[in-house]
Amino acid sequence: MLLRQMLDIYDLIDKPSASGNEVADFLRGRGASDVTVERVSGERGGTDCMKVLIPGSNGKSSGGDAPTLGIVGRLGGLGARPELIGAVSDGDGALAALTAALKLVEMHKRGDVLTGDVIVATHVCPDAPTLPHEPVPFMDSPIDMETMNRMEVDPRMDAVVSIDTTKGNRIINVNGIAISPTVMQGYILSVSNDLMDIMTRVTGKMPQVFALSQQDITPYGNDLYHLNSILQPATATSAPVVGVAIATEQMVAGCATGATHGTDVEEAARFAVEVAKVYGQGACSFYDAEQFDHLVELYGTMERFQTPGKAR
Repeated sequence: MLLRQMLDIYDLIDKPSASGNEVADFLRGRGASDVTVERVSGERGGTDCMKVLIPGSNGKSSGGDAPTLGIVGRLGGLGARPELIGAVSDGDGALAALTAALKLVEMHKRGDVLTGDVIVATHVCPDAPTLPHEPVPFMDSPIDMETMNRMEVDPRMDAVVSIDTTKGNRIINVNGIAISPTVMQGYILSVSNDLMDIMTRVTGKMPQVFALSQQDITPYGNDLYHLNSILQPATATSAPVVGVAIATEQMVAGCATGATHGTDVEEAARFAVEVAKVYGQGACSFYDAEQFDHLVELYGTMERFQTPGKAR
């Protein structure tokens, strides 16, 4: 269980003064050896972009060749202050990612060293703006999506788990977590059997998979409707990306406070940790490489869907 880790992180980020540097210092105190924080500002404010590297026994950071997993915590902001007081639902992606980071750091310090490197990336912003959206309002971000992808999607990541609150929609109607099909180089691929097996083990239930439309995997800013930003990392990498949605049966606005369900966040974080354990060993595949190559051979590349499309 990762409940203690989640509560430790939640205490750090549920306040107006929450900062990436404070979280980084906390992680270093628990054993993290490679944590970076960069303050990034825009017209709508600023945020602290964080990255944590947990080295593997055969990881690329130490000259090995085991694949590197990326865990990205997606959000607009942790809070919408001063408009709203308290942690907002949208912040659960960062909470889950940082919970996973803390658990992996503690495991490493205690001698449970994974085979491959793991890179956890997210940002800490207690006072983000809100954004009108149907059917319920979104949290906006002080930085644009291109900048966010640049800060969080690391070229060293060989596969990416993108965790995001995904409650403001009519597509996912479960309390808990759901995963997406694998998205890679503009293609929506088959759902990974390995990830569904891990999900079953973590949740004790049949795997929940949420639907994607083609526009969901295109970059923000093209005037197309998007489910949310959960698959935006797929627009910034050639690596396979899978979304992990923290969901609810009923629609909940991203800017709603008091809407964080601790057991669901812990489940998302635990899922990411379990994927990390086996991915670096080569025992978890996000996609079928042979099938993907044949798909491209038959129909060509789809990388145009990773771009803004034709200029008007």
